[in-house]
Amino acid sequence: MVGAYQSSELTPLFVFDANERDTLTREAAGIRSILADSPSAASAVMLGGGYFTPLTGFMNKTDALSVAESMRTGDGLFWPVPVLNRIAENPRVDSGDRFAILDPEVDGNPLLAVQTVEAVEELTEDECQFIAQKVFGTNDEEHPGVQTFLNQGRFIISGDIQVLNYSYFETEFPETYKTAYQIRDEIKQRGWNKVVAFQTRNPMHRAHEELCKIALERTESDGVVIHMLLGKLKPGDIPAKVRDDSIRKMVELYFPENTVIISGYGFDMLYAGPREAVLHAIFRQNLGAAYMIVGRDHAGVGDYYGAFDAQEIFRSDVPAGILEIEIFEADHTAWSNKLNQVVMMREAPNHQKEDFVLLSGTRVREMLSAGEDLPPEFSRPEVAKILMDYYQTV
Repeated sequence: MVGAYQSSELTPLFVFDANERDTLTREAAGIRSILADSPSAASAVMLGGGYFTPLTGFMNKTDALSVAESMRTGDGLFWPVPVLNRIAENPRVDSGDRFAILDPEVDGNPLLAVQTVEAVEELTEDECQFIAQKVFGTNDEEHPGVQTFLNQGRFIISGDIQVLNYSYFETEFPETYKTAYQIRDEIKQRGWNKVVAFQTRNPMHRAHEELCKIALERTESDGVVIHMLLGKLKPGDIPAKVRDDSIRKMVELYFPENTVIISGYGFDMLYAGPREAVLHAIFRQNLGAAYMIVGRDHAGVGDYYGAFDAQEIFRSDVPAGILEIEIFEADHTAWSNKLNQVVMMREAPNHQKEDFVLLSGTRVREMLSAGEDLPPEFSRPEVAKILMDYYQTV
């Protein structure tokens, strides 16, 4: 199993000691509290679970601008996106103060974490636009990630945090949500040495299934970690519960026993394309994966990124040796009518587009909404049934 990213060991910021958690909870009742927004709360959850190792908390303005510009913090840590605690109004706290971070996603806004203030700083409009352009490659507010980013508060509170729970992810997805350290433990328990990870924010059709099997075989890995995003998505994306059910059914019926860990992580989708692909690689190294599959339009949205920009960034912008995890570069994958199997399209010579079974996302949604069966070459029928049941309720 590979080591943690830029650290001798994983550094989850969750407070494991029950007595210490009780002490912090009592302390939080007597100090200032601030309601986080969804992206900031999700980042706290990721810090707690060890996915953001070696970070110890939220970045300051200097680090945020430096990361946007060069993918380096002020002290030289390679990191692809700013990790910020942003609020709409000046919190009126000083350096050294401690305050309670409240969870915006759970009824009653319970205590999520306690933060020690390094600094409170305000991002200007120009600085927000600069960060958006660098991270997302665009300032277009039709881009869902840019829209979310530019609508967040301008005040940022930097400093170390202590995380006390994992928000709604543990309760809503008790079998699926796993921290980086929990996945590392499961890999050890299964006796696996080498693992390949697959990122998904969508249901998995046959192309995704076969891509995982291809990567498993070619990397000579012991298992694949199917790692689904459980946080906020853009309108129109399929809810996490439906994706979870469909993926579980696919693994149950179509993967050999003890070759898959089904898991999810508590983060909001950024839709940042290449930059987010690098962040995903850090997540997967921290959970112990030796390889991560990066295919066509990884973490992309619309036409904002080239089909394989998320592969190119690892060659052009990620310094050699900085990541221990390796990228398994995949092409668009589809059923070949000529070969009667799912293949990566670049590995299928003498094929025309019509030789593949290809359906757009729009066409898939139309068919499922109308109760039409998807071609079995495109989707396993048991998976399609779960998706059809969902689409006929929306």
